Amino acid sequence: MLLALKCEGDLDGLANQLSTATALTPDLIHDVIVNACTSLPVLKKAGKVTDIDRLIEVGAWCDAALALIEIEFPAWSVRRIAYEDGEWFCSLTREPNLPAALDDTADGNHQALPLAILGAFLEVRRRMSAVRDTRPPTVPQVRSTSDYPICCDNFA
Repeated sequence: MLLALKCEGDLDGLANQLSTATALTPDLIHDVIVNACTSLPVLKKAGKVTDIDRLIEVGAWCDAALALIEIEFPAWSVRRIAYEDGEWFCSLTREPNLPAALDDTADGNHQALPLAILGAFLEVRRRMSAVRDTRPPTVPQVRSTSDYPICCDNFA
């Protein structure tokens, strides 16, 4: 639970960093990886992911951001990337075949495309951590005091 609370605070800080940044830098994307990625460090240790570091080294920011989405959220895909009025919009979805009006997308927007993609990425992470934090209500366990079964059905 402490990890989830720490992650939520980090997500807010990362969102602020992304919104105020003018361009994506290696330090900023590393902050996103350290604070918002849960699968990537495990896959890196196993030697299954080496492309991210190479993409960051060459400055392929959009490809790196899209690769993060693919690794961290395989069920999510890009629904829409659009440029309107000097700003990039990125929408991620779990239901690409659903009509856009009915879809619940995770959206990000920024003047720089990689930062818009990472904004949508952080929105998905925020939703995933919110789902993880909600727990079903606990049902108290009732034990019978005798060895006879008890019928609790209401036949009225």
